[in-house]
Amino acid sequence: MFQRLLDKYSAKFLSPWLILIIDLIIVSVAFFLSYVISLNFTMGFVSLDKWLNWMMFALPLFAISFIVYGSFKGIVRHTTFVDLYKVFLSISVPTGILIIQNILYRAYDWEVTSFVLPNAVTVINYFLALFLLSSFRLMVKLVFRSMQRQFTGSQRVLIYGAGELGQITYNTLRQDKFLDYHVVGFVDDNKSLHGKSIQGVKVYSKKAAFDRFINSGNVSEMIISIDNIKPAIKSALIDECLDHNVVVKNVPAVSKWIEGRLSFGQIKKVRIDDLLERQSIQIDTKNIIREIEGKVVLVTGAAGSIGSEICRQVMAFGPKKLVLVDQAESPLYDLENSLRGNNPHNIPLICSLADVSKTNRIKAILDNCKPQIIFHAAAYKHVPLMEINPYEAARVNIMGTANMAFLAHMSGVEKFIMVSTDKAVNPTNVMGATKRVAELYTQSLNHKPNNTTAFITTRFGNVLGSNGSVIPLFTKQIENGGPITVTHPDITRYFMTIPEACQLVLEAGSMGNGGEIFIFDMGKSVKILDVARKMITLSGLEVGKDIKIEFSGLRPGEKLYEELLVTTENSLPTHHPKIMKAKFNTEFDFTKISAMINEFDENLDNWPEDDIVGKIKSMVPEYKSQNSKFEKLDKISS
Repeated sequence: MFQRLLDKYSAKFLSPWLILIIDLIIVSVAFFLSYVISLNFTMGFVSLDKWLNWMMFALPLFAISFIVYGSFKGIVRHTTFVDLYKVFLSISVPTGILIIQNILYRAYDWEVTSFVLPNAVTVINYFLALFLLSSFRLMVKLVFRSMQRQFTGSQRVLIYGAGELGQITYNTLRQDKFLDYHVVGFVDDNKSLHGKSIQGVKVYSKKAAFDRFINSGNVSEMIISIDNIKPAIKSALIDECLDHNVVVKNVPAVSKWIEGRLSFGQIKKVRIDDLLERQSIQIDTKNIIREIEGKVVLVTGAAGSIGSEICRQVMAFGPKKLVLVDQAESPLYDLENSLRGNNPHNIPLICSLADVSKTNRIKAILDNCKPQIIFHAAAYKHVPLMEINPYEAARVNIMGTANMAFLAHMSGVEKFIMVSTDKAVNPTNVMGATKRVAELYTQSLNHKPNNTTAFITTRFGNVLGSNGSVIPLFTKQIENGGPITVTHPDITRYFMTIPEACQLVLEAGSMGNGGEIFIFDMGKSVKILDVARKMITLSGLEVGKDIKIEFSGLRPGEKLYEELLVTTENSLPTHHPKIMKAKFNTEFDFTKISAMINEFDENLDNWPEDDIVGKIKSMVPEYKSQNSKFEKLDKISS
């Protein structure tokens, strides 16, 4: 309540015209003190009449100067350097006029009248008035801020980073009138800054800051305001702060500031993405431009998480045309609107509503658009859902991929890049096994006689924020008050951001010549239980008290741990440190694999579930079901 009253009436209490009157009074007082100082404080020689005569001439000059430069119009409680500069100008100009007047009178021996001020008084007054006027403004600002803190409370905050970005953050916090933040210190790794002060705020080492403020509960927030901080250091810093219930916020990159300026609204709480992110990826832009520029590119599953990001990134490399293929009507419509709204080069977009398993429809699209590069991201990927719907998993993931790949081969497409998953490695579920069959078929096409299409597979793990992934699920559960459901306390997963994954897909696509399975460096696997705990803490809640964590048991087909290589593969490095290439110990026999796919095509609509899954198991011997009704098929075969 007091905050609202303060904001509402403070401007009225110190209106611009009242400030002007106060400024003139300060100048009058400064002149009197200057007069006394010029007489060496001998009060017996002070003449009030002489002082009043001087004021009758000098004050109008200062009043006019104040009005011309508008030094009284600023909001005093928010005084800035610009306001003080206006005070400087409004004092300097009339002082200069008074000095020039005095010089002219004496140079031409004009009669010195009672309103001509001595230069000594004028000069002393200049410095004294400048000091008093500036002090008045700063004092009001200080008193106002003290009242704010007294009645609204003040959050104590540390700023991690004492460089230019940290100082900009500090000034942003100070200048926002709606904030009650009190910056108690900067934290920086630069030893030469430790113990020094920046804008009156002391700089601490990380250890000193933690000992004095964080470990003792003497601070409520930490704002990370530093460029190019290493993800490992950032993650460790956030973890330590969260352990002490300190809220952590991020200052965005300068390129993301609105109109080139930082505002407090842009300083956001850290998200789980910040804890899982790794060093930014460097991609070979020239190679990707050479691969994509001026070519017709087609993306299947274009409206999905991965597909839509591939579309956005492909557009940046200047394709001749971009063809979007998806069977989901509304998401495809939304994607088209999004891409058209951010298409400065007016790249033609063609939206094709189609099911990748429909041969005639896909053939018509390829004949009409004649793509040179295809990114195949269309797939069913939800493990438990596919475990109870094996027909759909086989229809889309196997037959849809086989259909797209074979028609790409027949159409003479230059490159076909398939987006696969780490769940295809030693699969324990229908989804992963169907993706492995798709890998086998696309790889075998490279060995088909007279094939001219380069078939390339990219394989990676979970992507943060993708449709159906664990992060959005946990977010909704927290918003609903919990509980968060984790399938198993020991379950781990690899994580990668969507843009990062798509960058590597484009890079792998540009470097592949056909027949490769590229595996992305996913970093360290992460415990899902740890992710859940951190998400609760990042939301400002307490695990077990505000939000409970419950273990629901492994879902059908779910693994505890994911892998990136099957037992028959070894990895080889590539020129990109984040991309490895699988080395195969077996050859892909197109005749044999295509015969199996043809058998699928002829019988899929008639086979019962067990026959569908049994056939997949015969094609992928390493496929062993876990926590699934199809485990019985493994027992029969053994």
